[in-house]
Amino acid sequence: MFAYTVQIKGMACDMCEAHINEIIRNNFDVTKVSSNHKTNIAKFYAEKEIDEEKLKKVITEIGYDCLEINKVEEEKKGFLGLF
Repeated sequence: MFAYTVQIKGMACDMCEAHINEIIRNNFDVTKVSSNHKTNIAKFYAEKEIDEEKLKKVITEIGYDCLEINKVEEEKKGFLGLF
């Protein structure tokens, strides 16, 4: 699983957050999408790596600036991983 943190310039309110979340969900196979206009950060998880150039493009096309994308590979823990 990959955890993505995206710095986005231009979010000003809750509707901006919803717009970013929707565009990410509609273009990529992701889970747990959340955005925060106060920190200018969107976070989401994906089972596979996403096309970062496409991510930049879809964010830019809706009027925001994608400044930075950070990706961290996380180990997926199942039920037995708790022990």
